[in-house]
Amino acid sequence: MIKYFPIYTLFLILVFHTSCGQNQTNVPHGNISKGVQTKTDSKLLKYTTGVRSILEDSKGNIWFGSYNEGVCLLHSGEFQYFTTENGLSNNQVRSIYEDKNGIIWFECGRGLSTYDGKEITTYRERNYKAKNEWKINESDLWFKGDETSGYNKLEGYAGVYQYDGRQLSYRTFPVTPKLGNEFPYPVSTPFVKSKNGTVWFGTYGAVIGYNGSDFKILDNEYLGLNAETGSLHVRSIMEDSKGNLWIGNNGIGVLKYDGKKVIDFTAQQKLKKEDTKGNSLDRIFSIGEDSSGNIWFGTVEFGAWRYDGNSMKNFTKEDGLESKHIWFIYKSKQGELWLGGKEPSGVYRFNGNTFERKY
Repeated sequence: MIKYFPIYTLFLILVFHTSCGQNQTNVPHGNISKGVQTKTDSKLLKYTTGVRSILEDSKGNIWFGSYNEGVCLLHSGEFQYFTTENGLSNNQVRSIYEDKNGIIWFECGRGLSTYDGKEITTYRERNYKAKNEWKINESDLWFKGDETSGYNKLEGYAGVYQYDGRQLSYRTFPVTPKLGNEFPYPVSTPFVKSKNGTVWFGTYGAVIGYNGSDFKILDNEYLGLNAETGSLHVRSIMEDSKGNLWIGNNGIGVLKYDGKKVIDFTAQQKLKKEDTKGNSLDRIFSIGEDSSGNIWFGTVEFGAWRYDGNSMKNFTKEDGLESKHIWFIYKSKQGELWLGGKEPSGVYRFNGNTFERKY
């Protein structure tokens, strides 16, 4: 049975040389004069380490987070690049969110930063006095711990930060690490808000759901996984339009949870490395759903896969998707499917048949 627990329980700075030299420009709704670099002669992102996160905000701006080169703002056709010199807490930007007040949040490799329309600043306020006071509010944002992995002394134990619109509070997960595995539960994915009210957190060693009163823990023990079968290494989670929770792992592939049982989707599709002579579905870093209800999987080695409910199709360089490693899958406000990748880096748009580089 699923376990139930009660409540109590980069540094690379991008400098671009153009024929006009370096430019500093105004950021929409305010000025930043601390070295924001702009390049206007190209519509392509100049990241080399990959596009790890994407957000279209309520003002029509598009934000691109990189693996370790900071964050980029696309506004009125111009790219503006921000690093730790401009207020980011770290140059790795894993997730980007917008809160109910229009503040943009950057979940970095270490720490958090915000953009208020005028400047980017590192967000330093924390509340550690209510670690077990779990609750859910409609507009909550949730963030991983402040460390790249593990947890710091103030956090004390594996958990997640909750921002309720007023303050950022640390909540401790009701999990007990096995002996010899001290840090199996750092948050490794963006959070997912389920249609039934559950908030899901992907950690390396488990997927943890909280519905406002109880927790659901999908871990190796529940799934019957071990060293021989391969264990969880969760890198992405996504709830589809039918209410299924998809879990992508770096090693054992895709699991599908319908609220009652878990299916090894990769094995079901006969796409484990040992079952296929071609590209496999073992190493998954991103999952998304397009406007037609197709489920997409981004891999580390073999581009992207599409599942239409009946069959799987692999998209690679031959289909215009030059990136082998797909960090992020995003559906734009216009319903376009965008894939953020590396090797080479870029954002690719699906045109219905093939991919073309968009940014």
